[in-house]
Amino acid sequence: MLLSEILRDVEYDGKITDCEVKDVTCDSRKVEPGSVFVCVKGGLVDGHEYAKAARRAGAEWIVAQEDTGLDRQLLVKNSREAYAIMCGNKCGRPSKRLKLIGVTGTNGKTTITYLIKHILEASGKKVGLIGTIQSVIGDMTLPAKHTTPDPAELHVLLSRMANAGCEYVVMEVSSHALDQDRVAGCRFETAIFTNLTQDHLDYHGTMENYFLAKSKLFSMCDRAVICIDDEYGKRLADMVACPKTTVSVRLDEADFTAHDIKNSAAGCKFAMVGNSLIGRVDFRMPGAYSVSNAMLAGVAAMDAGVDFDSMIAALCSCPGVSGRSENIPTGRDFTIIRDYAHTPDGLEKMLTSVREYAEGRVVTLFGCAGERDRGKRKKMADIVASLSDFVILTSDNPRSEPEMQIIEDALPGFEGHDTPYMVEPDRYKAIKWALQNAQPGDILLLAGKGHEDYQVLDYGTIYFDERVIVEDILAEMDRAGKN
Repeated sequence: MLLSEILRDVEYDGKITDCEVKDVTCDSRKVEPGSVFVCVKGGLVDGHEYAKAARRAGAEWIVAQEDTGLDRQLLVKNSREAYAIMCGNKCGRPSKRLKLIGVTGTNGKTTITYLIKHILEASGKKVGLIGTIQSVIGDMTLPAKHTTPDPAELHVLLSRMANAGCEYVVMEVSSHALDQDRVAGCRFETAIFTNLTQDHLDYHGTMENYFLAKSKLFSMCDRAVICIDDEYGKRLADMVACPKTTVSVRLDEADFTAHDIKNSAAGCKFAMVGNSLIGRVDFRMPGAYSVSNAMLAGVAAMDAGVDFDSMIAALCSCPGVSGRSENIPTGRDFTIIRDYAHTPDGLEKMLTSVREYAEGRVVTLFGCAGERDRGKRKKMADIVASLSDFVILTSDNPRSEPEMQIIEDALPGFEGHDTPYMVEPDRYKAIKWALQNAQPGDILLLAGKGHEDYQVLDYGTIYFDERVIVEDILAEMDRAGKN
């Protein structure tokens, strides 16, 4: 591809001599003769420091936002943004051949993307999906490294989806991706905002920075669907310039609201009301947050052309999402639910929902992630202690941070509560203890891992699928005669 084509829509200072470009990269280790090296500033590494090494490796042109002192250099205001646009150009601008729907917010992104995909497919559309659990192209699934991929990987995925005949792509758009301009150059037909609660402050520093990162998506879309059940949603709805539809579980001022909500372990039933329309939804995921997720997905699908009645029917037929309020069959007289809830708000919403239909004890097993926002650990424990009858504090993904240090950060959250709890750093042993000591009528919530089938420890990543682990432990208990 010609350099001029690679630079399409990129504003730069400097004059080019058009030539064939072999590749575009921001990793100096991947530079090949005839490639373009883009100097990207990261949190730990500044690509400008590797410009000379890239030239020695054969980089024909250097794109930078600071003068590297090299010839055949083009200067841009934002090299991250330039890199994303160039990656799109290199792949033939696949985002222009697709209708993109982006979902952002702290909680609910994964569920909503799967719901939109389900609704659109039920109406006969071919849909690609990019998100936390995996990327999906037709019947093919690909593992996900990040919620929103690096620009090079993203545009390869979009190209594959376009070539496979996908009309729509539904994707989770993380605050990190927005702050790092990974989706620069993409235009979204619809952008969806779920909520904003404390998370990722180890990266963003403040809630204001976190909100501003999320809000960037709404300068890149034609329509917006916004939940106004928190102050950030209301603020965003007042900010956006594009046409918008608001959704609320409790506020009648929203364009679409929910009425007559009924929760059970099997799911939730509610009436979706708005724009002179009313539909009865029987949805297989419980909780007010699931009602909100369903309505956001439904409105986004209507923006894509699905009629109201067909959308309601598709929501009722959806089987649910792996690792999201997922009921693990046990054949026992207690219930096990696994969920990805790993923030204070996520845990509060999940546990509040469970308490609505719990007939026995609510037993919560949870941990806090290592090398992540330490400020939320005490808050998480406080919420779990206030809404549970028994708590098992264990590990999540400790990474290289000492497990007991993470647990010590969380323990002050139990102060002021009478809720009994135990500490077991080994998550497998914690689950085994919980199963061996479950009582009739209990609801055991395995929080934090959800769909993840691994655990990240200080020595590496191990296989850890809680659904499989529960099945294995129960089978072992049966063999031992401990029913």
